[in-house]
Amino acid sequence: MSKIAPVTLLFLTLLVACNYPGLQQQTEGDGLATSAAETVSAQLTLVSATQPAVEATEIPGVAPAATATLELLPTDSPTPDCTNEADFVQDVTVPDDTNIPAGDTFDKIWRMRNAGTCTWTSDYDVVFQDGNIMAGPPSAPLPGAVPPGSSVDVKLSLTAPGADGTHRGNWKLRTADGVIFGLGNGGEKPFFVQIVVGAQIPEVVYDFVENYCDATWLSGAGALSCPGTDSDPQGFVLVLSTPKLEDGRLENEPALFTHPEWINNGVISGRYPAFEVKPGDEFHAVIGCLFNAVACDVTMQLNYRENEGPLRLLREWDETYDDEFRILEVDLSSVAGSSVEFILAVQSNGPFFQDWAFWLSPRIIGAPR
Repeated sequence: MSKIAPVTLLFLTLLVACNYPGLQQQTEGDGLATSAAETVSAQLTLVSATQPAVEATEIPGVAPAATATLELLPTDSPTPDCTNEADFVQDVTVPDDTNIPAGDTFDKIWRMRNAGTCTWTSDYDVVFQDGNIMAGPPSAPLPGAVPPGSSVDVKLSLTAPGADGTHRGNWKLRTADGVIFGLGNGGEKPFFVQIVVGAQIPEVVYDFVENYCDATWLSGAGALSCPGTDSDPQGFVLVLSTPKLEDGRLENEPALFTHPEWINNGVISGRYPAFEVKPGDEFHAVIGCLFNAVACDVTMQLNYRENEGPLRLLREWDETYDDEFRILEVDLSSVAGSSVEFILAVQSNGPFFQDWAFWLSPRIIGAPR
């Protein structure tokens, strides 16, 4: 629950006098029970004294193998004691989980390395093992001789199945004598093609850390530099490459370190450029207080402007130093189809000391653009 003292109300009054918009009350039609107000340039949402607490969070804070050509064997016939082994080098085309429309044809190419001592010849085949054959041939010959240590591109012409979903076909190699072998020790593992028909695999379509200096960062003291410095009493935003969470764990994903202005009930906000939200998009992040921020007590908000309209509160969370952190997955379907400016905002709940709030890997997840 935010704590806006009389001095804060005076602060808000001063902001209004300086042509800053005041506290914006959510209407019942908005479905938002929480008030929001902008600080500086109509972008920062403050937490009203009547807002209910929401939640709490924690936290502080190959390349393809080179083709090696070894000595050729004197004939195309394998010696009696040679071995047939294969290594997968890379997917030349159609990486795993590529989205392909139903019924479309495509060429799948694997790059394979001869890891054995037998020379592969055009009498060797790539042969279907199991899974979905995707209208491909049961077998197809290799294009030519592949000496030990050399690589070859194995190509198949396939067709995407008509049914939506993930489809996989497993393949192996077969010698001229009919011996089937695959990858790994003993040649038991197949190489495969895996595609998605219909719904696409979600991916990161917007990264708030990567684009954080494209945002306009403000506090009650005015515009803030980006990146800032952790000694700036006006408030600051920084990127931590390996943030330390409340439980002392180091994360390997970057986080935004956002500190409000160094006054009671101080605020900071960052307004990002407009982003076209698509159906199925979600805002993902982990939020909380950084390691050793034992006095941390903040309210964190995800706000937005839709099509240059009024500022609105989407979600908010109360965070303290409680050995917990919050995982966010916020559905953005309510603004799908709109041009949306997202605003990340943090307010101190009373004293500002150690209000070290972080947003770990804040991003929008959605279908590939």
